[in-house]
Amino acid sequence: MFGVAKTPNPRHTPYATSADFCRIFRRHMNGLYLLAFLLTGDQVAAEKCFVQGLSDSKKSNPVFRDWAETWARRMIVQNAIRMIRPRPMDLNVPDNVAGRDVIQPAEIVAILELPAFDRFAYVLSVLEHYPLEECATLLDCRRDEVNAARMRALQEIVRSVERRAATRSIHSVKPTPRESSGFDGLSQLSATG
Repeated sequence: MFGVAKTPNPRHTPYATSADFCRIFRRHMNGLYLLAFLLTGDQVAAEKCFVQGLSDSKKSNPVFRDWAETWARRMIVQNAIRMIRPRPMDLNVPDNVAGRDVIQPAEIVAILELPAFDRFAYVLSVLEHYPLEECATLLDCRRDEVNAARMRALQEIVRSVERRAATRSIHSVKPTPRESSGFDGLSQLSATG
C-alpha cells in the first residue's frame, strides 16, 4: 500500500541536467562565445555573458533535454540584452570595436561596427533566425523598429565588406585563411545583400 518512492534515474529523466548544460557549453564553446561576442561587441562582456549563460542554464527551471541547446543560446541572448540594453533610439556607432587588435573576418568586424540596437536586431533575426515579433519582445520595442534596424544593418554590412574588399585589392594584400566562425553562410549573406 505505501511503497517506497523511487528516486528517478537521471539517465531516464526527460529534462536536461547541469551535466548536460556543461557538455553543451563545452561542445559548442566557440559558437556560443561568438554569439555573445557579436551581441555585446566586447570581449570582456562576451566572456561574462558566456559564463553567466552557463550558470543561468544550470539553475533554470527544468528544460527538456532536446531543447537544452536552444535554451543555452537563449540564456546568452538574454544576458547580452541585460548587459548592453540596446535601444532603438541609440544609433551611435561604437568608438572602438573590441577585438580590432585581433584579425577578424570582414563580416565580423562589420557586425561589431554596427550600433548596438542594429547589431542585436541583425544577429537575432538573421543569424539566429528569431522571428521579428520575438525579437521585438526580447528587445522591448516594436516589430517595425526591429525590421528597420535589420535592414540598416544588412546595408551597412554589405557596404563595409565591399569597402574592405576594395581596400584589399588596392593594396594587393593577400587575404588570410580564416577559421569557420560558426555562422555558416554569413559571407554569402553579406555578399548577396
